[in-house]
Amino acid sequence: MKYRHLFGPVASRRLGVSLGVDLVVHKVCSLNCLYCECGKTTTPTMERKDWVPFDRVQKELDHYWAANDDPDYITFSGSGEPCLNIHLGRVIAYIKEKKPNIRVAVLTNATLLTDPGVRAELLKADLVVPSLDGVSKEVFDRINRPCVPMDPLKIVESIQAFVRMFKGQVFLELFILAGINNTPEELALFKDAIARIRPDLVQLNSLDRPGTSPDAVAAKRADLEKIKEILGPDRVEIIARKPKTTPAANPRSGSDLASFVVETIHRRPSTCEDLCTMLGAEMEEVQAILDDLAEKGEVEFQTQNRGIFYQTCKTGSNCGDTPQ
Repeated sequence: MKYRHLFGPVASRRLGVSLGVDLVVHKVCSLNCLYCECGKTTTPTMERKDWVPFDRVQKELDHYWAANDDPDYITFSGSGEPCLNIHLGRVIAYIKEKKPNIRVAVLTNATLLTDPGVRAELLKADLVVPSLDGVSKEVFDRINRPCVPMDPLKIVESIQAFVRMFKGQVFLELFILAGINNTPEELALFKDAIARIRPDLVQLNSLDRPGTSPDAVAAKRADLEKIKEILGPDRVEIIARKPKTTPAANPRSGSDLASFVVETIHRRPSTCEDLCTMLGAEMEEVQAILDDLAEKGEVEFQTQNRGIFYQTCKTGSNCGDTPQ
């Protein structure tokens, strides 16, 4: 069965062996962040609806469980904001009913947490990872570019309200961009927000793949270390890029490998080396798949310091060319 709404599993740098669930189509989101590795938001919205029908996700989950070992986590992420799907709570409940041993994680930009109904739906999850990229409105708007006017302080309050009622873990992710949200003023606001929210852990992240704007510049490791000390080292960790030695969650080969490559780069720009690490595959085999996709005009690519990043065509730029 070819999955459209499941992807992976991969050896996640945060969650162990993680199977992804994508509840929206590319790219439905309430924000259009400078750094988003999924690409520019094409459907900016705060409207919750059945972007992906429940029965389609249910069918794919049932098939996956029948044919594979259980992952450590099932993680809601992918092509946009998962909380925009009205079936989020129903899918979480279905997973916990059928596979109570599998932990459920939800990665969210936190904008929908202002809705008490969304907060209630997330209560059955085991881990929720909301992001907070700016506390001042100026920084929030510059980085996140919301689809409608938003008050970041209201988002902080909604995360705080959720933490108070949630029995699982909350990891607050701060995505640091050099020269934008690493100023002394913004870091002081972050520190105050963290004290109010009281998450189990704060994770500092920065750019590792191509973003949507040249204004998105990765923070240096030394700067992240300084920020960690400012915010409180006991509850703050820096999320480093997954080491090359991380084993593949589920080695692939043949047509299965080709499908996995497409599923992965549809949602995240990846280098050939990234894909080999995730898949436990040979460099020559993965590169041949990428070259074939490039010749067919099905992928676009960007050359960055870390290598050539491939992603399925969505805008048409560079498609049909062959990377040099």
